[in-house]
Amino acid sequence: MSNRLNHTFIALTATALMTGSVLAQDRSDWPENFTVGTASQGGTYFAYGSGWANFIAENLGVSGGAEITGGPVQNMALVHTGDLGFGLVTMGPAREAADGNSPLMPGMKMDNVCAMFPMYQTPFSITVLADSGITSISDIPDGARIGFGPAGSTSDSYFPRMMDTLGVEYERRNGSWSDLGGQLQDGLIDVVAFAAGIPIPAVSQLEVQSSINIIEFNDQELQAVTDAFPVSPFSIPESTYQSLSDDSQAVSMWNFATANCELPESFVYEITRLTMENNDKMVSIHKAARTSVPENYVNNTVLPWHPGAARWFTENGYAIEPDMIK
Repeated sequence: MSNRLNHTFIALTATALMTGSVLAQDRSDWPENFTVGTASQGGTYFAYGSGWANFIAENLGVSGGAEITGGPVQNMALVHTGDLGFGLVTMGPAREAADGNSPLMPGMKMDNVCAMFPMYQTPFSITVLADSGITSISDIPDGARIGFGPAGSTSDSYFPRMMDTLGVEYERRNGSWSDLGGQLQDGLIDVVAFAAGIPIPAVSQLEVQSSINIIEFNDQELQAVTDAFPVSPFSIPESTYQSLSDDSQAVSMWNFATANCELPESFVYEITRLTMENNDKMVSIHKAARTSVPENYVNNTVLPWHPGAARWFTENGYAIEPDMIK
């Protein structure tokens, strides 16, 4: 993969892309295929990433798909090394990896991962069976078995520390979101601490099969968590789940799609253009993509922008400082 980015354009009189673009890029340095690092099945990353990869592949005529991974921490490492071209990440793990504090590669600054476009906010929410009697975080009994998602995921990286901050004593369990949902139904665990874009497929499936409570943060808990971690207050709309009778107070962290910084500029430009100019299609893939819009580019203050992505944003009136472009 060349370190030099291709700035060459060839004007064509006929469209070369299904999207109807008049200018077709020189594809001589484009990869023959691509893979997007997502997370476990039953979570939003997998649904969003799989649908997005198929959308891009269909429109660019390049074979592509999604790969199940451990989530943002692993995606940062795989994109940095070039094992994956693209990865979905949350800004907390991204900052730690960029600073050389990734638990997977301690001391290695992952500086070959570039931002491409904003996705959505990941709310941190807690789900229990209604017959557990748990209606608040303070109700969680000492020693409760809590599922924190796949090892190394955003939830697994931050939710245990949040629980520690809130004085909850627990037994830590890991697994895919769909597996943890099944364990909750079977009484093998007591709580699932979800961190995923909403609606979370595993929660939607749970509430069809069982009566559940979605536990919110009270004002004091909200303050304690936002003071200690890179998260912001977030309200889960009542319409998100059948189990909610009102909006639910939570916290959230932004997600961005990332690319290996050495991918060709024209390739990443076209992918960014397709994604940012077709939000209706993205929302049809997953409702969380309602916030996958250009205006939310300001929520990346961590990673350098890929030159191809930066070119699309600047061409469309969104200012990116030159020192934030790789």
